[in-house]
Amino acid sequence: MVPIDANDEFQLRNDVIYLNHAGVSPWPMRTAKAVREFAEENMREGSLHYPAWLGVETELRRRAMQLLNAPSEDDIALLKNTSEALSVIAYGLDWKDGDNIVISNQEFPSNRIVWESLAHKGVELREADLSGPSTPENAVISMSDGDTRLISVSSVQFSTGLRMDLEAIGSFCRRRGILFCVDAIQSLGAVQLDVRNIDADFVMADGHKWMLGPEGLAVFYSNPESRNHVRLNQYGWHMVEDAGNFDRREWSIARTARRFECGSPNMLGIHALNASLSLLLEQGMDNIEREVLKRSEYLFEKISARPELELITSTGPDRYAGIVTFRRRDADPALLYRHLMQNNVVCALRSGGIRLSPHFYTPYEKLDHVLELVEEYRV
Repeated sequence: MVPIDANDEFQLRNDVIYLNHAGVSPWPMRTAKAVREFAEENMREGSLHYPAWLGVETELRRRAMQLLNAPSEDDIALLKNTSEALSVIAYGLDWKDGDNIVISNQEFPSNRIVWESLAHKGVELREADLSGPSTPENAVISMSDGDTRLISVSSVQFSTGLRMDLEAIGSFCRRRGILFCVDAIQSLGAVQLDVRNIDADFVMADGHKWMLGPEGLAVFYSNPESRNHVRLNQYGWHMVEDAGNFDRREWSIARTARRFECGSPNMLGIHALNASLSLLLEQGMDNIEREVLKRSEYLFEKISARPELELITSTGPDRYAGIVTFRRRDADPALLYRHLMQNNVVCALRSGGIRLSPHFYTPYEKLDHVLELVEEYRV
C-alpha cells in the first residue's frame, strides 16, 4: 500500500460529511487534475497528441483488468454505463419462448427493467426473495430450472447493502450451463472482485461510485466464449477488427470486447477514470477492502449501541461491504434524511432508512458526527 494523506487526494469542504460513495463519489485530486489538464490540452492543441490519448485508453483497460483480475485487457469494454452493458446482453442473446431469467427482489431498477423488457419475446423474469429463510444464494438458485438461461444479480444490493456470495452462484451456473451476469457497481472499488473466481460471464460497473470516477463511463467484462454468443445491435467504425483503417471497405467484428464499442470513445471520461483507478491500485484493493469494512463495522457497533436505532444491513460474516443502512425507530426516515442533508451530511434514503457509504479514506470523526446529528434530531 502506498501511504497517502487523505487531505492530499480528497479535499472536501470541512463542513461536508460525505457518506454517499454508493451514489456519486467525489473525485480525488489526481482525477480533477487529469480533467483540467486534458481540457487545457484540448483548448491549446486540439488532438495534436491523439496517439497519447489512445495510450491512456489502453492503460485504463489494463487497470480495469487488474481491478477485476480478468485474463486479458481484451476482455474489457468501455461503455457509457451499467444499463447500457446490461442492455447489450439482453438484446444480444437469442432468446426463445419459454426461457427465464432469475434476479433478486432487491435489485436496482437497471438490473430489473432491462429483463422485464424481454417479456414480448416470451422470456419470463423470476425474482428471488432474499429476505426468506434460505440463504440469499439458495433463494436465487432455487428459482432456476431447465429453462433458466441467465442469472443476473448485484454483487452488493444497493439499498440494504447485502453482499452476495458470487462464487456459490457462479459455480452453480457453470455446472448447469447458465449464463452468470454480475452488476458490480456497489462493490468494484470498495471490495475485491475476481471474475475468474466467481465464474462470471459478464460483469459491469459504472465508474462514478466506489471507483471514484466520473459519470458516463463504465467497465464491462465479458469472457471470450460468452461474448461470442452476444449479437451486436450497434455498429460503427470503432467495433471492427481493423479500427482506424478508414479506407478499407471489408470489415469484421473485433475479436475483443471492443466489439461492444460502436463509436468514438469518451476520452475525457477515460482520462478521469484512469486517474481514479491509479489511486485504487496504488492503495491495493486488499487494503481498501479492509479499511472500507472497518468503517462499516465501526458504524455497526455505534448504531447497535443505540436502542433507538435499528440496522437494516446484515452484520453477518461476508454479508456486508461498504453500505450501512439503518433507521431511527421513532423518526420518519424522510424527515431524518432531510435533517442530515441540511447539515451537509451527504447520504441517501433507501429501504425506509438512511444509507451511509463511507470509503477507505473517510475519517472516523465524521462517522461519529453524523451519529450525533441522528441522535440530536427531534421528532
